[in-house]
Amino acid sequence: MSAPYTPIVGTLGYVWDRAADTVLLVHRVGRDHDEQFGKYNGLGGKLEPDEDVAAGMRRELREEASIEVTSMRLRGTISWPGFGPNGEDWLGFVFVIEGWTGEIPDSNAEGPLSWVPRSRLLQACDDGEVVRSAAALPMWEGDRWFLPLVFDDDPSAFHGVMPYSSGHPTAWRFERW
Repeated sequence: MSAPYTPIVGTLGYVWDRAADTVLLVHRVGRDHDEQFGKYNGLGGKLEPDEDVAAGMRRELREEASIEVTSMRLRGTISWPGFGPNGEDWLGFVFVIEGWTGEIPDSNAEGPLSWVPRSRLLQACDDGEVVRSAAALPMWEGDRWFLPLVFDDDPSAFHGVMPYSSGHPTAWRFERW
């Protein structure tokens, strides 16, 4: 009998300014020991024991971007077996945030916060290939597979599995509900 699946549960949010068609990202250069050092990413983090996923997402955005969420949608879930720096399993709830109040600072403890054109963010996702041009944002290799689903027009959520080995995704599969 295999051990029960006990992943670290986290949130990942993409703050989307539809009018400007830009997405708020953090450039993770604030901590040298960060396994995400140098990468651009959405905002989020680990759930606390007394939180549901929506409350956890709102708290992370309050802590990382000084905003209060007024509108967000769950876009999907991703199971990342083997994702952590020591092979830990993660289960992530991915949100798009389209309404908020507050003034976003220039940076947080993880690095600078930037409004990136959505087209540039999705550029790394074209045809499932990693774009390696100077204009491409350094991101997690696996982001190219799920980011188009975060911003597409399908109202149903996606639910995927992306196993990792040695810091790289080995597969990707998802379904919509």
